[in-house]
Amino acid sequence: MSAKDNVFDGDKNAKAIIFGLESLILQKNETDFFKDYNPLGFILFKRNCDNPSQILALTNALRDCLGRDCPILIDQEGGRVQRMGPPHWRAYPPAQDFGERAAENIETAIEALRFHTLQMAQDLKECGVNVNCTPVLDVLSAATHDVIGNRSFSSDPKIVARLGLSVCRHYLAAGMTPIIKHIPGHGRAAADSHLELPVVDADHQTMQASDFYPFTALAQSDVGHQIWAMTAHVIYNALDKALPATISPGVIRDTIRGEIGFQGILIGDDLDMKALAAYGDIGQRAALTLKAGCDLALHCSGDFSDMQIIAAQVGKISPETQKRLQNSQKSLTVAA
Repeated sequence: MSAKDNVFDGDKNAKAIIFGLESLILQKNETDFFKDYNPLGFILFKRNCDNPSQILALTNALRDCLGRDCPILIDQEGGRVQRMGPPHWRAYPPAQDFGERAAENIETAIEALRFHTLQMAQDLKECGVNVNCTPVLDVLSAATHDVIGNRSFSSDPKIVARLGLSVCRHYLAAGMTPIIKHIPGHGRAAADSHLELPVVDADHQTMQASDFYPFTALAQSDVGHQIWAMTAHVIYNALDKALPATISPGVIRDTIRGEIGFQGILIGDDLDMKALAAYGDIGQRAALTLKAGCDLALHCSGDFSDMQIIAAQVGKISPETQKRLQNSQKSLTVAA
């Protein structure tokens, strides 16, 4: 079964989780588990990517396993976050390169970024990948941790929004679904959420004017219903002093869905990240992510015992998620 452009076969019984895989091939225990449990889709990492024919065989096996054209995600941003790299694929530049060009001439930056985006989309499509976890819409600040660094376009929220919108439009035009991240903004976080829980002290008005701006611009754009978004495992004291955004009903309801206006598919960042360590075991974190209002939880490690724990906590996608998936499939006429 091969991927179809921007189309995920509907399955109201699919579970609200994206799972990672152990290795370069689909193992028998994974096949049996996925067939029985029916996750919505999968995510690939470098450990799953060797060469084009191998990845295509793997993505075909995953679709055959579920019997539908499921979402298959990857983090292929360019720069230091690139799961598919040389010698089989190009080494792509980081986002900040395009932001620096845009500060001098926005039109030439957009043209260069368009070429880069369409090349990357072609690489992914040839391997059967149909969802890319990019662009990063975090706005750089003096506090920005290196975990974001040059993955962001700029410290200028208008440049971030304009370049991010171009990336999303061209991925969609190429038959790919982009995921904007990390909503509502990771740029003021001075810690790496893979290793600890960042806390942001900025006031609401400051974040609204800067950090939220690119996400709001894309949410309210012509592609707002088609793109996905990934949450930040960050506490924003002005929004919720107790819970990081991913598991905060208030942040998701009032800020992401309300103030920012994002109505597309919302996926939590990886459940294994240490930022969530204080909030229960892996299954409890998954349940909290969905209870807070995310459409999907994300588990990246491919650890089989963890997946079984998550399976006991995560049920079918909600009717609201089904509607959002349907809305994301609507046709698009794309401009830069």
